[in-house]
Amino acid sequence: MSVAFSAHGKTKSRNPYDERRLLQQNKKIQEANRAPDDFPNFIREGFEVKVVTSDNYITRDSGLMYEDIKVGTGNSPKDGQQVIFHYVGYNESGRRIDSTYIQGSPAKIRLGNKTLVPGKHDTAGFEEGIRDMKPGGKRRLIIPPELGPPVGPSTFFSAKQFEVFDVELLAVQDCQRRTIAFYSDVVCS
Repeated sequence: MSVAFSAHGKTKSRNPYDERRLLQQNKKIQEANRAPDDFPNFIREGFEVKVVTSDNYITRDSGLMYEDIKVGTGNSPKDGQQVIFHYVGYNESGRRIDSTYIQGSPAKIRLGNKTLVPGKHDTAGFEEGIRDMKPGGKRRLIIPPELGPPVGPSTFFSAKQFEVFDVELLAVQDCQRRTIAFYSDVVCS
């Protein structure tokens, strides 16, 4: 038995018909998952992913993409400050994977500490996406795999996925270290 690879097979991703078919499939899956309106589409062929969004999205050099749904007021957070925010996290197919609204309390992280957001999401993408937001703002972040959580050896051969987060920045707080006897902690208010 011999296997032949046609040139068409190698250039399949360039075929607009196939791309349109994949886009339609993606939209149907997102509908079934009750993805929010105007959710980005991900056309995945092998390890290549094409992200399809409206023209309102801004793409940063890091690959992070975002769209401001509502711009807040006040000052953007700085390193060392704590941000309090709600979020809903989705996978590429539009299925909700995490939500602070459902958990009943917002997430809190201090910027510049490289900590994990509760729910075990890596903060590199969150931090970059939240850093220039203002309190009261709402933004949709599309976090590329490079800015997401690290992947272990078991997932080495699988393609990492983009994550999508709808983020609402509630407040920015100043933090100070306090020391009482032998005990030291950071208090934010």
